[in-house]
Amino acid sequence: MTTPRQKPTAKSAARLGAVQALYQMDIAGADVGETLAQFVARAVGDNFEDGQCGEADYKHLRDVVEGVVREQQLIDVTVDKQLDKDWPIHRINAILRAVLRAGAFEIMFKENVPARVAINEYVNVAAAFFDAEEPALANAVLNALARVRRPEEFAA
Repeated sequence: MTTPRQKPTAKSAARLGAVQALYQMDIAGADVGETLAQFVARAVGDNFEDGQCGEADYKHLRDVVEGVVREQQLIDVTVDKQLDKDWPIHRINAILRAVLRAGAFEIMFKENVPARVAINEYVNVAAAFFDAEEPALANAVLNALARVRRPEEFAA
């Protein structure tokens, strides 16, 4: 018997929304301001497994999206170090790319968010879109990145 999934918190919803916004910008080449305006203007459902982000913490969503855009070059180079050299970030699925960029941004630039929280949250976001393989990859990449960037959080 499975337990019904709880409604995501506002921060979890913001992370899902940020990934959706980053994906939209990546695929459609949309502008940051335009994309964020669409997210604030539309009502979204509460079915987290179907990629709907519910009542999101818009400030956090905006912070992640704008931060990823601002720091994308550094984020991509850093994430590439954790990926197979034959599969750099630009070659992977656009949704997974958005998950990795958002998770890496929080690990690299949001010191007030514990690394384990960021990893868990973005693995859950990946699981909202994919089955087992992609969430496992997101977990491996973000965990490795966090252990390099914040080793003190993983010390015994």
